[in-house]
Amino acid sequence: MSSLNISPQTPRINAAYLEKWVNHTVRIVGKVTGVQGGMANIDSAGPVTLQLTRDCALIPNNGAEVIGKVMPDGTLKVLTSWDLGPDVDYSIAEAIVDVNHRYKQVFYDS
Repeated sequence: MSSLNISPQTPRINAAYLEKWVNHTVRIVGKVTGVQGGMANIDSAGPVTLQLTRDCALIPNNGAEVIGKVMPDGTLKVLTSWDLGPDVDYSIAEAIVDVNHRYKQVFYDS
């Protein structure tokens, strides 16, 4: 009998949901507003501070999708990230966050 390898749930959030998901792994889309040293800032319907990994290469003014763990101080510790380029329709990302939480029973264990 084969076993399924199911990935951990990564609810889609924005800045407004950070407090609710402390110590959980989440997925977030935002515009990179600054990168300095091991930290970066994105705008995801509000400011979010990221703790970067060594191989994380975010580009200012581009969009980024990040999977990370929400830390108790409100920052997001990046586990992996993708550069989405400069032409991101953030209204679509926000609509997905809205649907994700409106119908949470479909997307994650509430």
